[in-house]
Amino acid sequence: MLVLDGQSLAREIRTRVKAEARELRARTGVTPRLAAILVGDDPASQIYVAGKERDCARAGLESVVVRMPADTPWATLRGKIEELGADPRVHGILVQQPLPPQIRAADAVAATDPRKDVDGLHALSAGHLLRGESDEAFVPCTPLGILEILRHYGIPLRGRRAVVVGRSMLVGKPLALLLLQADATVTVCHSRTPDLAEVTRRADVLCLAAGRPGLLRADMVAPGATVVDVAMNRSEGGLVGDAAPDVADVAGALTPVPGGVGPMTRAMLLANTLLAARRLAGLAGAPPAAAPTGGAGARA
Repeated sequence: MLVLDGQSLAREIRTRVKAEARELRARTGVTPRLAAILVGDDPASQIYVAGKERDCARAGLESVVVRMPADTPWATLRGKIEELGADPRVHGILVQQPLPPQIRAADAVAATDPRKDVDGLHALSAGHLLRGESDEAFVPCTPLGILEILRHYGIPLRGRRAVVVGRSMLVGKPLALLLLQADATVTVCHSRTPDLAEVTRRADVLCLAAGRPGLLRADMVAPGATVVDVAMNRSEGGLVGDAAPDVADVAGALTPVPGGVGPMTRAMLLANTLLAARRLAGLAGAPPAAAPTGGAGARA
């Protein structure tokens, strides 16, 4: 079985981002800068944001973290988002989720300057992605990382049957669109899908993003299929994905958990931040790693 190692690939992408950031700085004087807003003191969010700071430092990018108390009203957060949007020294903005109950995540995303929406969640980016115009959008980092893993390891998509389990705006829906652009035939499953196993057994490429440990068993996988496990569920033994351990006995290729999709998500955030800096500096060009696309516009 082929192990789809995201850890080593993420290191390669960080190296490429660092080289291109150095070149951008020499050419324009611009150093890509990522601003993260952390509202409250959620322990997991603290860890995630600290990891993003380390990733930026390794890749030669600047980062700033804006910490706000958990009782921050929406108007105050909106003002900070707009302030960062107007700051020419900031190229990427992300508002760390989850947010306190008085703030809707959708409002925070809508308030973000779409030119700096490196999470790829703004309606403008989602619309471009839906139309097949990925070159005009920021693609959410996890789906972008998944497509880069598949490309790097030579997993064919054109004409293949791809199944995505999960329909979130962060992973499932954008991933399905990227797979369609790569000419796969795509089925999206979710909690209301009857007889999930009957669908998953037909997949050549099977992507799991449901957040349910052990959801996928070996008898639900076609021999030799590629399984991409996006989920990171906490258990007594540590982090586990949605795939049960016996899936490794039948899959032809499998992303490990941890060490598969997670490192790639962080690497693609760096790539998106670099892309935002290049665009804001008036330069065209794709990020150091780009998911395959089917070109602009819808195709039959």
